[in-house]
Amino acid sequence: RARERRARFVGKNGACNVAHKNIREQGRFLQDVFTTLVDLKWPHTLLIFTMSFLCSWLLFGMVWWLIAFAHGDLDHSTRLQRDPAEGAAAAAGFVPCVTSIHSFTSAFLFSIEVQVTIGFGGRMVTEECPAAILVLIVQNIVGLVINAIMLGCIFMKTSQAHRRAETLIFSKHAVIALREGRLCFMLRVGDLRKSMIISATIRMQVVKKTASLEGEVVPLNQIDIQMENPVGGNSIFLVSPLIIYHVIDKNSPLYDISPMNLHHHEDLEIIVILEGVVETTGITTQARTSYLADEILWGQRFVPIVAEEDGRYSVDYSKFGNTVKVPTPSCTARQLEEDKSIM
Repeated sequence: RARERRARFVGKNGACNVAHKNIREQGRFLQDVFTTLVDLKWPHTLLIFTMSFLCSWLLFGMVWWLIAFAHGDLDHSTRLQRDPAEGAAAAAGFVPCVTSIHSFTSAFLFSIEVQVTIGFGGRMVTEECPAAILVLIVQNIVGLVINAIMLGCIFMKTSQAHRRAETLIFSKHAVIALREGRLCFMLRVGDLRKSMIISATIRMQVVKKTASLEGEVVPLNQIDIQMENPVGGNSIFLVSPLIIYHVIDKNSPLYDISPMNLHHHEDLEIIVILEGVVETTGITTQARTSYLADEILWGQRFVPIVAEEDGRYSVDYSKFGNTVKVPTPSCTARQLEEDKSIM
């Protein structure tokens, strides 16, 4: 019976397939409120954005109504509405804290005008009540803080680094073939935008289930593997698609894998991580993908997609993941090296 394939650790789109459960110290998330708000889904963020303003308007609307009620502004407004002549005579020497406050609705409207600095000329604070001036100062400060936090949260969500990673692409399949007489694991990476990724680095890891000599089972053991690229080192100049490769030598976790047993390694997963700084924003971004055993093609090579046309280089992305068969030994890298040493 065929073995059931292990679940991916990293999806093809770069999403990590990890669920965090039974977290008892939930209060840690509240210690970093801004990051928590940025990490929320858009509907939740927009709900908190709306409710933060509505609650502050209602709260200060209630404060303005209490100030008007305590100072007697509402009584004079009611008297003026019932008997304009008597009300005008009684209000001849009366100065309200806030003009034109008749009810909680008008107090709520004044609260909105204060916090969003939209004035229609019908209501204003007078110098009669020092408490009203103090509330005006406090509400302006609170409004500025709410604006800074919520607008900053919206800006960070729209400019998150993983948005830029959407235009960093990897080949759907990886290949194993000869390069310079050695078996190599190869993949292709490219950038769809003209704006570059500065200081781009790429690294690979093998994730598989292992057991130590003491019997300890590590379900997701991450092993770094050495890689090569056309410009040397881990830094790449990603102005055009590049083929990144890993030489399968005696230090490689793929040293004893052959085409016969490749697809029997259900626990094998190779993760590729590309990091760099976005040229236009200066934000660090990261793109990820992974390759399972059945996504690795033995004896295949990527077709060329860069050609010179009219004095400039043209990239044909329709062939980005295309491969062709090439002569490749059907043995492990260990056996290939042993055969060469015998010869």
